[in-house]
Amino acid sequence: MSNERGGGMPLVMSGVGEESYIKRIKGKDETKNFLEKLGFVVGGKVMVVSKNNGNIIVNVKDSRVAISKEMAARVMI
Repeated sequence: MSNERGGGMPLVMSGVGEESYIKRIKGKDETKNFLEKLGFVVGGKVMVVSKNNGNIIVNVKDSRVAISKEMAARVMI
């Protein structure tokens, strides 16, 4: 489903309940470090649990994490 040429699609485009693997994280080093501390690492599994009010709740590394749609747009799957 993902576009290999473009390095995947943003996590924000993933459907609820859809399990994916992180291909890369876009953005400045501080953004990448922030997301890595939450468990978003290349090769890691991620699943969108719900989307609401500008936030996305995901399962990542056996934890539930809420991130903004803007942050989710930087995570490529």
